[in-house]
Order: sequence, then C-alpha cells, then structure tokens
Amino acid sequence: MQLLIVDDEIHWVDNLSMNKPWHTLGIEQVHKAYSAREALELIDTYPIDIVISDILMPEMNGIELIEKIRKRDRKIKCIMLSGHSDFEFAKQAMRNSAVDYLLKPPGDAELLGAVGTAIEQLNAEWEMVSSLERTNYALRENLPLLRGRLLLDALDGQRMPADEWERKLHNYGLPFTVGPSALLLVRMEEEFGKYRHNGQPLIEYAIINMAEEVMGEFLEVWGVKEEHGYLAFLLQFKPEAPAERDGLLEKLSIQLQSKVKQFLKGSLSIVMTDLFRFPEELPDAFRRAAAYFRQIVGDEREFVMRLSEPAGPSQQGALRSLYLPPSLENLLEAGRWDEAEEKLQAICGELDDSWSESWEHCMEAGFLIAAAYTNLAHRGGRTLESLLGSEMEPLQRGEAFASIARLRKWSLEALRAVKEGTSSEVKDNRSLYVRKVQAFADKNLHLDVSLRALADHVNLHPTHLSKIYKIETGEGISDYVSNLRMERASHKLKSTDKKVYEIGLEIGYMDPAYFIKVFKRHFGMTPQDYRDSGK
Repeated sequence: MQLLIVDDEIHWVDNLSMNKPWHTLGIEQVHKAYSAREALELIDTYPIDIVISDILMPEMNGIELIEKIRKRDRKIKCIMLSGHSDFEFAKQAMRNSAVDYLLKPPGDAELLGAVGTAIEQLNAEWEMVSSLERTNYALRENLPLLRGRLLLDALDGQRMPADEWERKLHNYGLPFTVGPSALLLVRMEEEFGKYRHNGQPLIEYAIINMAEEVMGEFLEVWGVKEEHGYLAFLLQFKPEAPAERDGLLEKLSIQLQSKVKQFLKGSLSIVMTDLFRFPEELPDAFRRAAAYFRQIVGDEREFVMRLSEPAGPSQQGALRSLYLPPSLENLLEAGRWDEAEEKLQAICGELDDSWSESWEHCMEAGFLIAAAYTNLAHRGGRTLESLLGSEMEPLQRGEAFASIARLRKWSLEALRAVKEGTSSEVKDNRSLYVRKVQAFADKNLHLDVSLRALADHVNLHPTHLSKIYKIETGEGISDYVSNLRMERASHKLKSTDKKVYEIGLEIGYMDPAYFIKVFKRHFGMTPQDYRDSGK
C-alpha cells in the first residue's frame, strides 16, 4: 500500500509522514505533496492507494483535488482534513466518496482508524475483483479465444511440461489428454473469397461448428484458424469410437466437405495426418501437413488426402530450433539478450547434432540470423555495419557461414556487438528525452509544465518518463521544475523591478501567496526580503 499526504503546511505534512506508525497498517511507502498540483503529479507517477488531504489549500482546494482524483482513478481512497467544522465541506467530501472527514488535528487513533478503514475497503474491492467466481465467469466468457490461443501455441511448438498441459486442458474444459492424436488441416477454397472483407470470421466459425457436429460422435474436435489461413483441427478418438478405425477419418472428412458444400456453398481441401503424440509431435505434424498442401495438393481443389512420408535422402528436413517461438528477431527487439544467446546456442547445437554435413542448413541459419540483426539495426535508424563494427567483415567476405563452428563464433560475437551498440543507443535516447524535457520546461515555465504535460510533449507515459529522467539525472522531474522556477525567480528579483506577483505569474504560480510560501521554503526568506538583502 502507498499513502500520499497533501497539505500546504509543510510542518504538518512532514510530521504526519515521519512520526506515525504507518508500517503497522501495511503502508510500504509514504509520499509528500505541499500542493494539490504536486499531489496530482505524484498520483500520475506512483500507484497511490490512499490520499490524506487538507481541504483549505491555495490554487486548488481539497474538494477540487478529490474530484480530479476520481477522474484519474476511482479506486483511490481519500480522507479529508480541515481545521474548520464546516458541514458543507463534509457533505462535498462524502459526495465524492471520501472515506472519512476529520477535524485537525486528529488523534492518532482517529487518523489510523480512518486509514485502516480505507485499507479494509481496498482489500474488499480487490478481493471481489480477483474472486474465484468472477475469474471463472471471465474465463467462461473468453473460453473460445483462450482455447484457440492455446492450440496456436501448440502448433507453434510452445514447450510446457505434460502436467502443465493437462492443467490447462482441464481449466479450459477441453476433453483432450497428452497422447495419441491426429491433425486435420483444412483449406477454404476460392468460393469463400467473397467473404474476405465481410463475414469471413462467421464462415470460419460455422465450419468449425460443422466439423464438431460431423465428427463429434467418435472424435474430440478442437479447431482454430492459424496464421497462414488454414483451419487446423486437433482430433482424439473417444472411447466409443469403433475398434476398426482405418478409413474413419477419411469418411468423416468427406462428410464435412459435403455438408460445407451443401449449406455454405463453398469447397474445402483437407489433409490429414496419421496418429502422433500430442503435444510434443504436433508442431512437426503441422509443418508436414502445410508442406503437403504446397508440394502435393498445390492448386488442385476439393481433395481429401492422408499425409504420407515423402521418400528421399535423410538430408531432407527442416531446422526446427530456428523457427520455434520466440523468434530471434522478437528476442532482439525486446532486448532479451540472454535468451537470444540461448536461442543461438540451440540453433548451432541442432546443426551439430542433425545437420553437420549440410552446408545448406548452416547457410539457412546464417542468413536468418544476419537478417534478424539487420532488421534490428534498420528499425533503430542505423546500418548493420555501424552496429556490428569489425564483425561485419566475416559477413561481407562470406566466412561467417562457412562452417557451423564459424557460424557459432560469428553469431555470438555479433550478438555482443549488437547488445553494446543498442545499450549505447538506449542511453543516447534517454539523454535526448531529458534534453527535450528541460528545453520545454525552460521555455514554458509560465504554462503547464506538470509531469503529464511534459510526458505528452515527448510522447511517453508519465511513469516511464519519470523513471528515465531519474535514471539519467538522479533527481525527479518535479524537483528539476521547482528548482528551475526558484532560480528564475531569484534572477528576476535581482535583475528587475517587477512586482513579486508578476514574477510569480511569469514562472507559473497563479496564487501570489503560494509563490511566497514556496519561495520561503526554498530560500528561507520571502521574495521581498530576498530582494532587499540583495540590494
């Protein structure tokens, strides 16, 4: 839990933040704000749970503050403090769902009790959000999407322990088990093209439902549309399926083809596999079925074919680890350097184990690795040569892919160069954001230079900008803006004859009294005393 205390009386904020046993209530961090504006900046930056605020403050009072908080996050709990026993204030506070309204100074028991009530309300609300009943309801509502995503992960080769698969299958209400399965890959032919921009998902959903209806008597059916446009169906025989199963899949597939033709006025081509072990052998079965469409079925239409193993030399086959998710390109883009190195080691390990005599497989891996590095460089507005440095030479001379050993050495050394170059680029980008923020604040002190306004200027989320700025400069943005205002005020007081309120307006303080209070907090004297002492 994080608590924010807001009051324009500095000693009151400091006393409440440092001298109360907040930790006994589970409060992990206490933030301080000396104005409503500062409070809103902190709320935009940190996950504040509870706000204790004075009501009578310059620029923006506590009631106005709580109204703005409600627009940002309705879950934040607010407790109002006031030195005035004013029933109208209390009514406004309660109208804005304040937890409590306390007269200053509240006793410890009264104050801690109010915060304890706020914590109880928060816990109850979050327990409701995370309750099993609510979770189960959301799960039921999203089951088709979740089931489809799980099957797509399985087709892509996502690895999970067998017990994790069984748990997910059970949670998603899928009557499948780890074990013998078959795959049906269905291509929707050109008659369905007219639905491409209007109604295609409904047609696909209808075909999946028809497959479940046609095959459901003897088979468990789990279907999804995969990224190449095929409808993929995982099938497992039910206990009541006939003992003699030869030809059953072909028969049911022809029935599906016929029903779709009859009722949806379109044709299907279908490739089916022999039994394999789900889930570990599913990605390979899927790749072979997709390849069968390309190599055997081609442009022919309305086929129902069983996948047969092509005869040929043992040197044929795909380099699996290169294409298993996550891809090298995605790992590089996300800056997951350790996983990228593991990916490269896995690729080279498979080359050693299965394709040690195949230069083509080594070349295939090398080209895709180099392409991933090139893509990362170009997305960052750089050339591959500027990113790799001396590691560019083996690539240009054609030596990088000459052998598996050379590919392993070059790809790992190139990865280190990419990591160093990208890290330097990240630091340069952070410095650029800092310079943009400082330049904007310097020119616009008289306008809105809150954290949110500065974040909007550089197109970043306020929390992200706050972290970047703190990493680069060691201070918070609000501290920088406050110090900049005080430096500007100091200079104007020394070098001009402008009135104090005029200087306050020029540096962003609409309320002269508040400007004087902040200035005194910073310099230990009022602006007029500061000007007089300078003279």
